[in-house]
Amino acid sequence: MLCGKTRCPILVKFYASMKTKKLIDSLTIDGSSPPGVFVGRIGYPYVSVGPLVPPLHGDTTLLDTPELWLGKTIDEIVDFRSTLVRGKHRIKITDVDEKIAEKTRSLALSINPSDVEAEFMKKPVGRLVLNDEVQPYGPSAELKKMDVGNIKFDHKIEKAYYDTDLKAKDAVLELYRKGAFVSRIQKAFSVAAFGIKKRRRFVPTRWSITAVDSMIGKELREKVKTYPLINEYRIYESWELDNRFIVLMMPLSWRYELVEAWYPNTVWNPLGKKIVIFSSSEGYYGRKTYAEIGGCYYAARLATTEFLNMERRQAGVVILREAHPGYIMPVGVWNVRENVRNAFRKTPRKFDTLNEAQSYISSKLDIKIKRWVNNSRILKDITCQRRIEDYENQ
Repeated sequence: MLCGKTRCPILVKFYASMKTKKLIDSLTIDGSSPPGVFVGRIGYPYVSVGPLVPPLHGDTTLLDTPELWLGKTIDEIVDFRSTLVRGKHRIKITDVDEKIAEKTRSLALSINPSDVEAEFMKKPVGRLVLNDEVQPYGPSAELKKMDVGNIKFDHKIEKAYYDTDLKAKDAVLELYRKGAFVSRIQKAFSVAAFGIKKRRRFVPTRWSITAVDSMIGKELREKVKTYPLINEYRIYESWELDNRFIVLMMPLSWRYELVEAWYPNTVWNPLGKKIVIFSSSEGYYGRKTYAEIGGCYYAARLATTEFLNMERRQAGVVILREAHPGYIMPVGVWNVRENVRNAFRKTPRKFDTLNEAQSYISSKLDIKIKRWVNNSRILKDITCQRRIEDYENQ
């Protein structure tokens, strides 16, 4: 293709939108929300809140549950996400008791798909919205009014909502410990469902995703640091959506890094002719600034600390990601979180030395290990330290 991509993302989006265009060519929509909600960020502290509603009835859970998407193709994800029409209602982030805001919140608290009838100011229009932080969604329109029905609250989330003395962070951690899906916690967090009553605020969806990943990851990290070290080098792998993930675990005190290599004609390297590499890392005490890589960093850290807690072990971790040209459009940070989780569900390769582990990495990834080391703060530090020790022992 002229753009250099192996497939045309514009055509993928076009064909997906054509499948649902006739179903949403109206001032009203009536369907079963997964349940799904969205809070925009443009104009903050004034934001657009509202439901995500497909022109479908029945069990639509899959449409807004990223934990169920691993193994789906980009076409499948785009197809079902393009059916979600976003209703928009402008409010200030502190207007938590406003009528449409309350109805939107009730959807986020629901445990099952819920009936939504929405009337718009104009017919829903617009392209499928794609972003590397949030999941795609379809056309949007300003809401005139909305009604919800068949709501069955998730009792765990409902309890946190009615506890107006419980801090938002504590609500997030408690729900995670009780087994709530991270995506469900993120939705509830975005619609001002948690926190001290007078401090509750709507949070833009993309911010809520990273905030929840970060809070849970930090809490789990502190527990990880109390466990004994692993006693070998391990490599875990996951290959999905033309993304290759290698997780290298080392018998070291906690440290963590995500290194991403983006091929030409991919999301973060659309016009480039060479592979570009980005990285963000933290040492034993974490980091004080927002990760350069963005939300993917916190999503992968959550999955990593989650696994180490289940193992009751501590390790130094470097995650290497190759995003190949087949990854023609962004689908959200869930892709990173669920790929890393998927890697940990598999039996790891184990090695006695770092050299052996690095040789294996070279056999699995296209980019040579030397380039990974040069772009990884942690791997570079370990390599330099080993050289110093070798000289001292001569």
